[in-house]
Amino acid sequence: MLQVNDLTVRYGDLTIVDHLNFTVEEGQWLMVAGPNGAGKSTMLNAVTQGTVYTGQVLFEGENMKKKKAAERARCVGVLMQNHFAEYAFSVEEVVALGRYSHAPGMRSRSRWYAGSDIGRGGGDDRAVEDALALTGMISQRKQSILTLSGGELQRTFLAQVFAQNPKLLLLDEPTNHLDLVYQKQVFELISQWLQTPGRAVISVVHDLSLAKAYGTKALLMNHGRAVACGSAEEILVSQYLDSVYRMDVAGWMRQMLGQWTE
Repeated sequence: MLQVNDLTVRYGDLTIVDHLNFTVEEGQWLMVAGPNGAGKSTMLNAVTQGTVYTGQVLFEGENMKKKKAAERARCVGVLMQNHFAEYAFSVEEVVALGRYSHAPGMRSRSRWYAGSDIGRGGGDDRAVEDALALTGMISQRKQSILTLSGGELQRTFLAQVFAQNPKLLLLDEPTNHLDLVYQKQVFELISQWLQTPGRAVISVVHDLSLAKAYGTKALLMNHGRAVACGSAEEILVSQYLDSVYRMDVAGWMRQMLGQWTE
């Protein structure tokens, strides 16, 4: 589905991502892990064409650089860790924005921001309804996003991406700053979404427990390079983790878990 070849990102003399290669296939959930400054988020930004890079990013064999923005949006959805909600749109209106790339012709962006196409029937309505139901936000569909909790806001933007109906979902620390219950909800929702054939997920994560619990594949990065890439069971082990994090990772995890045994 996604093939990244020799991806390199440089800012002046500073190399952030250094000749990175990996693939993601249908049904896979790739967990991208590594210490701060490893280049994880920059790699995601390059895949979404948000920064200048050298190398290739191919989606289903096609060069992403040659795709128009609307074409990319129909292929790839992105959920970031922070959302700056400064407008009093309703949950439903925000979710409906996920259908913008599917609009025929050149519709007015203001009509979509006002939610004027909601309720006219067709695939857009169905996609919005399904996304609201999947994320448990139906009862709050008319509520202003300015009144939502952090977890509710993240689920709203997750619903927006679900409504977009991409084949590949990119997540940059999707549960950062969220309470445990919302972390669980978001990862289980994504896991459920992934069950539909023809889909895949890439997540940047710091929580290695979540990476091991949900990932099918892992990419471990350090200093912009790939240290190891393969199945999560093979990569998220002491052999690789200890040298990257410069500590006994499994020992630390067991020590933390030991506090909960009674």
